[in-house]
Amino acid sequence: MSGILRRLGLIRTAAMAGATLFCCREYDRFRASIAVRVPEPLPDSLWLTCPVLFDLYSRHFPFSNKSGIVALYSYRVSPVPSSDVTKEASGAVDDKSKPSDCFGKDTIANAAAKVGPAVVNIAIHQDFFGIASGRSIGSGTIINKDGTILTSAHVVVDFLGTRGSSKGKIEVTLQDGRTFEGKVVNADLHSDIATVKINSETPLPEAKLGSSSRLRPGDWVIAVGCPLSLQNTVTAGIVSCVDRKSSDLGFSDTPREYLQTDCAINMGNSGGPLVNMDGEIIGVNMMKVAAADGLSFSVPIDSVCKILEHFKRNGRVIRPWLGLKMLDLNEMIIAQLKKQDDSFPNVTKGILVPMVTPRSPAERAGFCPGDVVIEFDGKPVERLKEVIEILGDKVGVPVKVVVKRRGDKLVTLTVIPEEANLDI
Repeated sequence: MSGILRRLGLIRTAAMAGATLFCCREYDRFRASIAVRVPEPLPDSLWLTCPVLFDLYSRHFPFSNKSGIVALYSYRVSPVPSSDVTKEASGAVDDKSKPSDCFGKDTIANAAAKVGPAVVNIAIHQDFFGIASGRSIGSGTIINKDGTILTSAHVVVDFLGTRGSSKGKIEVTLQDGRTFEGKVVNADLHSDIATVKINSETPLPEAKLGSSSRLRPGDWVIAVGCPLSLQNTVTAGIVSCVDRKSSDLGFSDTPREYLQTDCAINMGNSGGPLVNMDGEIIGVNMMKVAAADGLSFSVPIDSVCKILEHFKRNGRVIRPWLGLKMLDLNEMIIAQLKKQDDSFPNVTKGILVPMVTPRSPAERAGFCPGDVVIEFDGKPVERLKEVIEILGDKVGVPVKVVVKRRGDKLVTLTVIPEEANLDI
């Protein structure tokens, strides 16, 4: 091998924790010196052995489907002991921490320290016919010093209809070991978001809500929670997709978008925060693909904030219903539709209406299959997401919609949204 390397004129130098590659030709008329810094030998790695925890997830979670997507909460028969909390886990952050745009060795640790004290363990003591049967484990985050906790609905509520009912006595354990009894304040099963309230005589640590609209694929994030009942667990990864559609995951009811990450999250992480490098919550961890690693999904915090506003104003989430099946148009779809039908409207963008539900507000307003929505409530629109944002919680309020029909005919329609009945 050394003879071959000499003939090729290739020299390779490697050292522990560092390597240098130097290339030259025998006939090159110059000299070069190479300096290699060799660090001190690292101590032998310490291996930690521990028993494997075997947790069972509920078979009755409605989001479980053929794709293998399951909720991230667990059942555990034996109680979880309160662990001692060290100073390192107290949440103190070094004042000399690096700014978020400079990723250093302490960036992830600082982000975890900022949000860590506000992350809680949620345990639901369950019994059937008076017989104790263990408890469900999940996570949550204190978002207000008054004791308001943000979590997933399936952690604290049984999925019976759209209103649901509390699973049982809620025990909330803080990172410092304090335990409180919690009460479900609001829960929306279709978005899988809920708020729980605990009462404390002293102010509680709170986490800061960030924004998910500025996230990009590749951004670093961390997940904090209680996977497999292991409290105060931090894992790191990146954002894999910022707008994973619910239809991609096999959910065909209410259109939603999720953050997809490769953070290691497991049963018990559900309801816990997805956090950016500034220590701000940018998502609520909800589910993962059971048969795959690195496929986890969270509800974007921007969507969560809208749900919290609904909770504050109405005590529930109000969803307007028009009775329209809508599809975002792009150049490829428009070209295909024009090829099939020459009379298809000449548009470069808009939202196609392929179907109108009978006896719906849209049918009464005069919508027809094939209409292309180009303006909604006085604003030009290109995507269904924009229509949903404009609608907000407008129920019973007339909305003007401009559509383009065959032969490029412009029609203005007035539709009065009704509240959606998600039980149907």
